[in-house]
Amino acid sequence: MIDTKEGIFKRPLWVALFALTAAVAWGWAYPLIKLGFEEFGISKEMTACKILFAGVRFMFAGVIVLLIAAVTKRDFAVAKKHGTWYILLFALLNTTLHYTFFYIGLSHSEGARAAILNSLGVFLLVLLACLFYKSDRLTMRKVIGCVIGFMGILALNGVGDATRGGFDYLGDGMIILNAFCSAFAGIMTRSLGRYVDVFVGTGYSLAFGGLMLILPAVAMNGMLPHVTLNGIIILLLLIAISALGFTLYNKLLTCNPVGKIAIYNSLIPIVGALTSSLCLDEPFHWKYMLAAILATIGIYIINKGKG
Repeated sequence: MIDTKEGIFKRPLWVALFALTAAVAWGWAYPLIKLGFEEFGISKEMTACKILFAGVRFMFAGVIVLLIAAVTKRDFAVAKKHGTWYILLFALLNTTLHYTFFYIGLSHSEGARAAILNSLGVFLLVLLACLFYKSDRLTMRKVIGCVIGFMGILALNGVGDATRGGFDYLGDGMIILNAFCSAFAGIMTRSLGRYVDVFVGTGYSLAFGGLMLILPAVAMNGMLPHVTLNGIIILLLLIAISALGFTLYNKLLTCNPVGKIAIYNSLIPIVGALTSSLCLDEPFHWKYMLAAILATIGIYIINKGKG
């Protein structure tokens, strides 16, 4: 039974290991997605192709999670009352809308910039948790942490080349919408276990959410223009990142207060910025590091002490 195995997701050492693994994996997704676009010949204007690329990634990630769930004899039963609708809404928010905004935004933004701007979702999740759950009280420490974190977000549009620092709706705007979807999906994750096994629910979310990306993409004549071996390898890596990252993160959120998990997501923009600079030859602006440091300090303050 699942209940006998939940303890490992509450032990500090394992929580740190699992959360770090998910954060580092997601950080690598930024350059891999942009490299995938290049390998498959997907340009900025090919919206349907980008959505199809995302859909294939998440649908197969979901199928893998569900296959593992079947092999490990997880319970696939869904609560009859509202369970199916909850999972479909979760899939729509956590996968379909979330990554529609993300893929479009990332293709119009530098990987490093998108990685740091996406950390906005961390602070939104912390604040929303205070509204929805009694265990996550809104304290002055959390307010200060969020303010510092938002200063990091604003630093992206501060000093620097005007052509790089200005707000771009297709780039920055889409990443911000993605962050909102991520935050609200995080709130829904806390209640996912009421309706279905969290591991199975994660698989359903990825598989159905991916399918809901593929169908409209195909209807809009979306395709993968140039299929190469390198492109397939990159896609397989992204599938693995999704399966591993979401499985660990969703389980951790259902077993721990949001604050204890959110701090590890401060690594995502740092890993994303560094890997984008290394893999994509993007310039590493000093304001990226400033934003990453402020985001990390903000999340640390939020999680420092009790309450």
